[in-house]
Amino acid sequence: MNDPAALVVVPPVELAAPDIARWRAGNTGVDHVHRLRADAPGPVVHVQALTHGNEICGAIALDWLLQQVQAGWRPLRGTLTLAFANVEAYARFDPADPYPSRCVDEDLNRVWADEVLAGPRDSRELRRARALRPFVDDADRLLDIHSMGEACVPLMVCGTQDKHAAYSRRLGVPGVLLIDTGHPAGLRMVERGGFGDPRSPRQALLIECGQHWERAAADVAIDALVRFLGLEGLADAGWVAAHTRVPLPPRQRLVRVTEAVVARSTGFRFLLPTEGLGVIPKAGTTLAQDGEHLWHTPYDDCVLVMPGTHNLKPGGTAVRLGRYED
Repeated sequence: MNDPAALVVVPPVELAAPDIARWRAGNTGVDHVHRLRADAPGPVVHVQALTHGNEICGAIALDWLLQQVQAGWRPLRGTLTLAFANVEAYARFDPADPYPSRCVDEDLNRVWADEVLAGPRDSRELRRARALRPFVDDADRLLDIHSMGEACVPLMVCGTQDKHAAYSRRLGVPGVLLIDTGHPAGLRMVERGGFGDPRSPRQALLIECGQHWERAAADVAIDALVRFLGLEGLADAGWVAAHTRVPLPPRQRLVRVTEAVVARSTGFRFLLPTEGLGVIPKAGTTLAQDGEHLWHTPYDDCVLVMPGTHNLKPGGTAVRLGRYED
């Protein structure tokens, strides 16, 4: 009865994972990567889904847009790349046991540093990242579509750069924006190259659309994709208005993360109930324990960003701690 695994409750899987086999061939020479070029000049835009294989709302969004392409839709300007990323992990998705298909060998969103991509190490995720790298490095604008293990309102991960929060405000969704400190386990795609340089005009966003398998996550993913294409001028206002699915929030709030709580062992556990964007009122509140080590909230009104222990391993982030800036 004291086994934490026995207490794990898998949320209901309300979404059906689309069959993306029909999109395998693409037109780029890389499986599951499609590129559309308009006659008019414009930005190079990269949209990616399935960076994690069990985050299926992004697959639903790209599958939806590729059906629009089949029906005749084309970007008005620039170049649009649509990539299904960790398709090998996605092929293992099982609604009866949906957590393990996040990855095969390692997290695809921790391998984007040059020294890792060009290094001698090998994994199935690294091979896929190396195949996707030319498209990522070519992009002026990037949208990476994700979801979360625990129930939480949608939020936009703006990486470590304030420029991406400003870009999110132009996009208008979602209601919560996040600037964090990066991941100790490795560089994320949205921090790679110019995306992580405050002086560069390149912009990258990572949207967390809600809990992995809740029905609303698919609507958030499609809505964000539609608005993103409209913001960059790849779609006209009429098309955007016809296909948006989620109302604009009355305002957007920014959470700035100050630190991450990283598991030291498989014995990590929270000592109080947690929820996404929950606020702990008092500084010094004991939050979690790992062996003899205790974590305490560092300040009043501490915001818990994406807490979770599903598939948590030593070195993995259990929760980020931050503050609302407004």
